[in-house]
Amino acid sequence: MVNRRKTISIVCVICVALIFILKAYYPRLKLLINKPTEVRAADEDSDIEEPDKGYNPDDSMEDTEGDKLKPDNTEDETVDEQSGDSSGAKEENKDEHSEDKGEEGTEDKTENPTKEFRAAWISTIYNLDWPSKKGLSQAQQKQEFIHLLDGLKKAGLNSVIVQIKPSADSFYPSEYAPWSEYLTGVQGQDPGYNPLAFMIDETHKRGMEFHAWFNPYRVSVKDNMEELARDHPARKNPDWVVSYGNKLYYNPGVSEVRQFVIDSILEVVRNYKIDGVHLDDYFYPYPEKGVDFPDDELYKTGKRFNGETKGQWRRNNINDFIENLYKSVKREKASIKFGVSPFGIWRNRDDDPGGSDTKGGITSYDSLYADTKYWVENGWLDYIAPQIYWYFGYDRADYGGLVDWWANVVKNHKVHLYIGHAAYKVAEGNTPWGNPMEIINQIRYNRGIPQVKGSIFFRAKSIIDNPLGLTDKLKNDIYRERAGTP
Repeated sequence: MVNRRKTISIVCVICVALIFILKAYYPRLKLLINKPTEVRAADEDSDIEEPDKGYNPDDSMEDTEGDKLKPDNTEDETVDEQSGDSSGAKEENKDEHSEDKGEEGTEDKTENPTKEFRAAWISTIYNLDWPSKKGLSQAQQKQEFIHLLDGLKKAGLNSVIVQIKPSADSFYPSEYAPWSEYLTGVQGQDPGYNPLAFMIDETHKRGMEFHAWFNPYRVSVKDNMEELARDHPARKNPDWVVSYGNKLYYNPGVSEVRQFVIDSILEVVRNYKIDGVHLDDYFYPYPEKGVDFPDDELYKTGKRFNGETKGQWRRNNINDFIENLYKSVKREKASIKFGVSPFGIWRNRDDDPGGSDTKGGITSYDSLYADTKYWVENGWLDYIAPQIYWYFGYDRADYGGLVDWWANVVKNHKVHLYIGHAAYKVAEGNTPWGNPMEIINQIRYNRGIPQVKGSIFFRAKSIIDNPLGLTDKLKNDIYRERAGTP
């Protein structure tokens, strides 16, 4: 009996302790739960949002004193040694492409701009935003999407960016990918209707723009080819596929892969009345600590010139892809906008004098091999939407400082700048994201900068859920007056 009472007492003490712990850390836990896996990975690896996660920024940033305009002479450097290289031959003539591309407008847009991009990302990966789960009926899926659209429209938004190809699968009948498992629960199974056609129609009925969001290289969030649909292109072309970080990817270094991805996007451009083609921050995958992306052999046989380092080669693979995709889209339908939403930091100033005043352990240039600044300078984008998922005053990546840096990048170029906001972080708690005015103040700050033409919120459900009254503030204040798209 004594032992039983002692056990009960211990259990009670543990329960009380757990209650206090949950009370103290619930906002933080809620933020973590609400983050998609891919965003959690970015935060963890970046050593920006949660620096105690064990990722040392010095691990991915070595000496970067090298001449940006000259390829290194070392052929077999490890990736960690690439942070000082350029993107190779294509970057040697950067200045030739940096001519004026147009002046910014003079409209006073601090209060109620007549044109402003106001969008939300609708994520389908992991059923984050839509559909809410696998296997819903056609009627349920349609009802959910209409509810999302109506909620976003009421909040004052005028555009949606919908993930129609989350991982080499599709939300439409395609010659290049099987039906997405996030519709029926079974990859390759026909849902009985064309979700993409339905979504475009409903979006346009509401006077909103529809941007088709593609993840170009991710094949599967599982590391098992056998779980892919039997007719999946990855199974037919296993030499295109790389296993990395317990996921499968098409290898960007394979020229046939790059053309295949472009053709798959053009299939949508030709057959649907979309307003934009959109890519996010995933090019080469976010790095796994201590594990290089396995493309050594391909790099050795596929270098474009002697001395092209692996970092240069990877960036040139992505540069080729972006340039060819942009030109291909414009040849098909010049009116369709092409945009990218990269990780918010191009490079740190400590590693490149042209970089931002940040301390990111991850950068798009060095870690994802996406030279986004170069794409702007060459006019290969209609818009760029950096994901600036940090707050004012954050010492490692200040929101205002990054917006200013990106505004300077697009200045004198005909590339619109939209800012990606972290609506998914807004939650009660003793953090800057517990301030219900943080994102509202960010939008007001944007409006004071002529180069910033709008905002995109990650993600749609975060707007629908109205965290800390954010949606009410958008609807009744900051987006009270309707605006057209730029």
